[in-house]
Amino acid sequence: MGIAEGALSDLVELRQEVTPLGPFRLALRSAMDGTLRHRGGVLERLLHHEDLPVLVRVVQPSPEMVLLGARAATPAAAAHGIRRMRFALGVDEDLRPFLRRFARDPLIGGSLRRRPWLRVLRRPEPFEALAWAICEQLIEYERAAAIERRVVAVLGRRWVDRDGVDSGLRDLPAAAVLAGTAPAVLQSFDLAGGRALALVRAAREVARGRVDLYSPDHERGWRRLRAIPGVGAWTVEMLALHGQGRHDQLPAADVGLLKLVGRLLSGDPRARADEQQVRDFFAPYEEWAGLAASHMLSM
Repeated sequence: MGIAEGALSDLVELRQEVTPLGPFRLALRSAMDGTLRHRGGVLERLLHHEDLPVLVRVVQPSPEMVLLGARAATPAAAAHGIRRMRFALGVDEDLRPFLRRFARDPLIGGSLRRRPWLRVLRRPEPFEALAWAICEQLIEYERAAAIERRVVAVLGRRWVDRDGVDSGLRDLPAAAVLAGTAPAVLQSFDLAGGRALALVRAAREVARGRVDLYSPDHERGWRRLRAIPGVGAWTVEMLALHGQGRHDQLPAADVGLLKLVGRLLSGDPRARADEQQVRDFFAPYEEWAGLAASHMLSM
């Protein structure tokens, strides 16, 4: 399922050289969901522009330079792949205002000085962030990643050329595919019944154009998604932060943040804060709350 074919000799190759705005370090790691591969200092990812596969590779030969290359059937598809990977990596983000403002912050200042390049981990496509947020509700990440790998392996898209050579990379299934998938199939991957149904319903909203995840009017799409049973504030905030680049959005119900804030407020390592306490705790970071939380969780 989801096989795309094309002769390598027919492909368009596009390359871009990017100078990061401020400190940047390419995170060289493979993704636990099986979509991003790290080999020999190069990140590789299979993406899609409409139905056309795009193979994207990224390398950072120096602190001042990031090189991105894409291979696809059309120039538009190749350009789309590079554009979405630039978003996922945050290479065009200027975090210098954030770094200057909070360099002496008693909680995150040390992290900013040690790791000024740290960025929010993003998904190349907002639907990917939405789908995985639903999969990751209320369970530990390792179990969620195993579910995501099964979704990608069984329903996802791969690229096999006309000579039968498989790139080995996998992309998520399109929203239309998940929209037409029986919830029982998703349950067979260990996804809980309510979340399986929520994922299918969310995919239908996206596939049928009722939710435009690329629209600058994010709040309108969020309202429609929140109307789906099983899609709550945490899921939408994960979409916003990891799929739409909204640093002002804080997934306040995240278990890691509930534990972190509970411990900091009470001094009890076993304490948990409530959601409003987490929001109040990060309120001083204002439009940077999501990025500040990423620093605190990684300390």
